[in-house]
Formats: sequence, structure tokens, C-alpha cells
Amino acid sequence: MNMYSRPLVLSLTLILVLMAPVAMAGSFELEVEGGAFWQTRNDNQIPNTDAGTRFSLVDLAGEGPWPAYRAYLTYHFNEKHSLRGLYAPLEITETGALTGSLLFNGDTFAAGQAEATYRFNSYRLTYAYALKRGGTWDWDLGFTAKIRDARVQVAQGGVVSTKDNVGFVPLLHVKGHARLGGGWHFLLDLDALAGGPGRAEDLALKLGYDLTPAAQLRLGYRTVEGGADVDEVYSFAWLHYAVASVSLRF
Repeated sequence: MNMYSRPLVLSLTLILVLMAPVAMAGSFELEVEGGAFWQTRNDNQIPNTDAGTRFSLVDLAGEGPWPAYRAYLTYHFNEKHSLRGLYAPLEITETGALTGSLLFNGDTFAAGQAEATYRFNSYRLTYAYALKRGGTWDWDLGFTAKIRDARVQVAQGGVVSTKDNVGFVPLLHVKGHARLGGGWHFLLDLDALAGGPGRAEDLALKLGYDLTPAAQLRLGYRTVEGGADVDEVYSFAWLHYAVASVSLRF
């Protein structure tokens, strides 16, 4: 864990500790998700000027797959209000071939073998309000405070050039839950922002089965897409996940 992620993790822990005295009035839900992810786009140019070369980390590092996991911890105050924390680390390091010279972050790399590292850790805190309960669909609407901990690094020989980007991103949160009958359900979970110099979307579509009233098994697809186009950096990625998760309510 780096210096930027510690404050958020500590804040989430403090929030959960402060909520403990009222835990009898609500309930907790833990969902642990694992699977594999692929990348179909990962374009970068640092800086986003003539001093940088636009290149594809898909070409340099490959499409994947790589393992991925994340964990959600939600506190349901009551039927209307909930607070959810997310821990979603992601980092890959691969060796590939540069097809031409690369200007990256003030350094020059020659055509040939090079090592690339891509990191996109996500830490989020989401407040959600229940818009609709009953019938086939339940719908929640809220907002998410996200800390993005990103890194693009290129290494060749004794030259290592690293660009870190840590920042806050506000996102809209939408969640839908459909009862399909026979213990089956469908889940839609979206955090998204569009407009300005960048965008971000994290969408999960899952089919689930109720193992018990408090435990669910889910399988599905997740996609994460977005990036920024500013003078300092051009970076857009599109990731695809095949996932399985277990959710426990207590």
C-alpha cells in the first residue's frame, strides 16, 4: 500500500468503527470478486505534446489475461440508505517489443525489448439511496468518491521512467437488482462520469443465485473504461473482466 492509499483506507476503517455502535440497527454486506481481465485499449502519451510519443500498452504488454480481484464492504443503515467501500488493486508488468523509438516522460527508448508496468488501483466510498423497492426491480442512486492511483512505467536497459498519477474523481452511482425467480437474480452496478477532459465508467453485469437468504454466488462481466486528455498526460484504457463473486450479509 502506498502513501496515497493509506489515508483512504484509514478513513474507511474509521467510518466503519464509528458505525459499529449502531450496527444492531442495520447490517453489513461483504462481496469478494475474483477473475481475469483483458485489455483491448491502453493508449498513452506522456507528456501529451510533441515531447511525447503516443504508444499502445496493448502492443507492448499484450492483451492478457491477468488475474484481478476486488472487495466491497457495505453498511446498510436501513432499507433506504447505505455506505459502501471498495478496494480494487490492479497492476501488470510485461516485457514486449517497441517497434520504434519512444519519447516517454522525458526519456528516450530505442526500438527493441522493453518492460512496461501499468497500475490502476481504485479506492472508493459510495453513498446510495434506495429509489425503488418492490416488484421485479430494485433501484439505488447515489454518488461515489474515488481515489485513482495510476502508474505507467517503461524500462529498458538501465533507464526506468515512471509516471504516477493520483487524484480524486467524483462518480455517479446506479445499481439495479432484478428478481428472476427460483432464487436467481440479475445485478447491474455502475459508477460513471463523462465530460470535460476525461471520463470513467465501471459497469458490472452479473447473474446470481441465492445459496441462502444471506449468501449469494454471482457470475458475470465487468468493463472499466476511461482516461484523460490533458497537457500533462494522454491516457485511455478499456479493460474487460470475467468475474465470479461471493456476497455475504451479516
